Amino acid sequence: MDLGRLEYLQALVTEFQVTESSEAKEQVLANLANFAYDPKNYEYLRQLQVLDLFLDTLTEDNETLVEFAIGGLCNLCLDKTNKDYILEANGVQPIINCLSSSNEETVMSAVTTLMYLTTPQSRPQITALPVVECMLRFSLSTNRRLSNLAVVFLDDYCTPVQVEEARSLSKHTAVGIPLPKD
Repeated sequence: MDLGRLEYLQALVTEFQVTESSEAKEQVLANLANFAYDPKNYEYLRQLQVLDLFLDTLTEDNETLVEFAIGGLCNLCLDKTNKDYILEANGVQPIINCLSSSNEETVMSAVTTLMYLTTPQSRPQITALPVVECMLRFSLSTNRRLSNLAVVFLDDYCTPVQVEEARSLSKHTAVGIPLPKD
């Protein structure tokens, strides 16, 4: 059974790499992101370099591909080995870049992934001033899911000093990451 699982996942990865169809790529990536939800698949997904595939896809122009890639990373980073891999592969910055997406699910997954990836070593990058400013804006969103998640980020991952500094800076600037469309 498990050999069949590896072969199936390998077939999905191969299909993603060879297909020219955007629709097929989206469907395959959605499937891989779903498989990333099950810890039984973590080792296979690492073997098949799906973490790299997800990380590489974060820079695509196709918003749907980005949504599924960040969703897959969000599912995978609960595992310590996967988390360490993403951090060592400089995955934090491309994930932070997803905060500026107009796709609500992409933004939600990016915020959640950043929370899961926070370690003493990654905290300075994940709670850098532009990210905290962004979370302050998200906390004011009319979208309850997003505002609640941003409040958790600010309360649980940032120091009061960081939040205050971001608050005072955002009073003086109109520049920033736009809120995702509902």
